Amino acid sequence: MDAFSDLASRQPIAHAILVLSVVVVLGLSVGGLKYRGLGLGTVGVLFSGIVAGHFGWTIEPAVLHFVKEFGLILFVFTIGLQLGPGFFAALRRNGLALNSLALVTVLLGGGLTVLLAKFGINPFAALGLFSGATTNTPSLGAAQQTLGTLAVAKPESDLPALAYAVAYPVGILGIIGALLLLKVLFRIDPEAEARRFNEERHAGIEPLTRVNLVVENANLAGTALGDIPGLRETGVVISRYRRAGETQTTNAADETLLQPGDILLAVGTAKNLERFQRVVGRRSDVDLMKTPGLVTYRRVLVTHRDVLGKTVEELGLDQLYNVTVTRVTRADIEMTAVPELRLQFGDQLYLVGDEAGLKKAEHAVGNSLRELNATHFVPVFTGIALGVIAGLVPLQVPGLPVPVKLGLAGGPLVLAILLARVGHFGPLVWHMPVTANLAFRELGITLFLACVGLGAGEKFFSTVFAGTGLAWLGAAAVITMVPLLLVGIFARRRLQLNYMSICGLLAGSMTDPPALAFASSISKSDAPSVAYATVYPLTMLLRILSAQLLALLLCG
Repeated sequence: MDAFSDLASRQPIAHAILVLSVVVVLGLSVGGLKYRGLGLGTVGVLFSGIVAGHFGWTIEPAVLHFVKEFGLILFVFTIGLQLGPGFFAALRRNGLALNSLALVTVLLGGGLTVLLAKFGINPFAALGLFSGATTNTPSLGAAQQTLGTLAVAKPESDLPALAYAVAYPVGILGIIGALLLLKVLFRIDPEAEARRFNEERHAGIEPLTRVNLVVENANLAGTALGDIPGLRETGVVISRYRRAGETQTTNAADETLLQPGDILLAVGTAKNLERFQRVVGRRSDVDLMKTPGLVTYRRVLVTHRDVLGKTVEELGLDQLYNVTVTRVTRADIEMTAVPELRLQFGDQLYLVGDEAGLKKAEHAVGNSLRELNATHFVPVFTGIALGVIAGLVPLQVPGLPVPVKLGLAGGPLVLAILLARVGHFGPLVWHMPVTANLAFRELGITLFLACVGLGAGEKFFSTVFAGTGLAWLGAAAVITMVPLLLVGIFARRRLQLNYMSICGLLAGSMTDPPALAFASSISKSDAPSVAYATVYPLTMLLRILSAQLLALLLCG
C-alpha cells in the first residue's frame, strides 16, 4: 500500500491509469454476472469505483474530471452519429408525444423537490438531490452559478455538491429499478419489444417490388422511356427492356423509343407500379430477369467522396456507362432511385447494365469496403470540437439571472445528430463503422462511470449511513422513481408505447447514459437510443432551467 501511495505522488498519470484499469476490470466482471438473465452490465463499473474510492483509491481531481467529461463526450457523440440519419424522421413521427412526457417528468421531479424541502430537507441540499437524483451534472453547475449570484456563503454553498454525490448512484439505480419494475409490471419481453419496435419503424415504408409490363398504350409509340407520363411522379424506375419480337434483353436507357409489344421491367412500390401500369399496358408472363441478354446487375457501395451529395440524376451513370440505378438501400431502408435522391456515404446502389459498364460505374461510386470500415479521426474530432463549442454557447432566457448552456453532454450530442444528418462537408465525412462506434461508446461510458464512482466513493458510505444521509437517500429515491413510474405506467397503459421507446424516454428525461446502456443491454438492441436522442436536447435545457428556478425559489 505504501508503494501504491508512493506511485501516486511520483507517477500520478501511471497511478491514474492503473486505478482506472483495476476499477473497470472489476466492475465489468461484476456487471457480467447474471441472475435470471439480469445483470448490472456496464453499471457495475460505477459500484466498483465507489468501493475503490471508499478505500482510498483516488486519483488527481483534475485528471479525474477530464477523464469523466471526455468519456461522457465520447458516449453521447457516438450515439448522435448513429442516430443522426433517422433522427428527424423519428422526431416527426412521435417527437411531440415523447417530449411532452419528458416535460412532465421534469416538472414532477421539480415539484417533489420543492415538497421535500418544505418537509424537512435542507433547501441547499435539495438542489443537489434534484441534480443527483436525475443524474444531471449541468443542472448542478447551473444551480451553483445561481447560488453564486445570491452570494451564498459556506457551508451552505457546499451542500449541493455533497448531496449530489450521495444522490447520483441512487439516481442511476432508481432509473434502472424503474425500468425493471415496469418490465415486471407489464410482463414485458425486452427482445420481443425490440423486434416489434423495428417492425413499427418500418411499418410506414412500402417494400419495393418489380413487374414486367407489356406496352399496349398506342399513344406511347415513339415515346422515349424517360418521357413516359407518370414515370417521375410515381418514382418508378425501368431497369430492363426487350424490343417486341426480339429475344435479347438490354439495359433500359432514357432515350430508347417505345413500340407496342415492348416489354419493360419496372421497379417501385406496389401502389406506384399499379398506377404506372395503367399508363403502359398489362402485366407480362415474361420475366426479363430470366431471359437471355448481356444485361446483369451489381450491388455497390457509395464510398467515393466526389459523388457525395449528388443526386442520382447528377451522377449520370446512365449517360456515362449505360447503367441504371434502380434501388438505393440506406440504414436498412430500401428506396427507388428517383432522379432527385441525394447520395450519402455508405448508400448501397442496385445497378443494372452490361458487365463493362458496371465495372466503370462501380469505380465511379467507390465500392470500397476498406473505406467503409475505416474510422477517420479528422471529422470525428472536428465534430467533437464543434460540439464542445456549441455546449459552451450561453443561451439567454428572459427572467433568469444567468444564461443556460447545453454543456459538454448536450452540445456534442446535438452537433453529432446534425452532422450525421448532413453526412459530409467537403472532404469531411461524418460516418463511423458500427463496430468502431460501439467500441468508442462503451469506452466512453465505462470511463465516465469509473470516474463518477471514484469521485463519490470517499464520502459516500460515511454520508449514507448518517441520519442526514439516509434522509437524503430516501428523498433522492422519491425524486427519481416516482416521476418515472407515473410517466412510464401512463405511457404504457394509456398511450400503448413500445417498451423500447419508454426506456429511451425515461433514460433521456433523466439525461442518464448508464440507464440507456442498461436498456440496450437487456433488449440486445439500440432501439431505446431513438427515443433517448429525441428527448435529450429539450430535457437538458429543461433540467438546467429548472435547477436555476429551484435555486431562486428555495434559496433566494
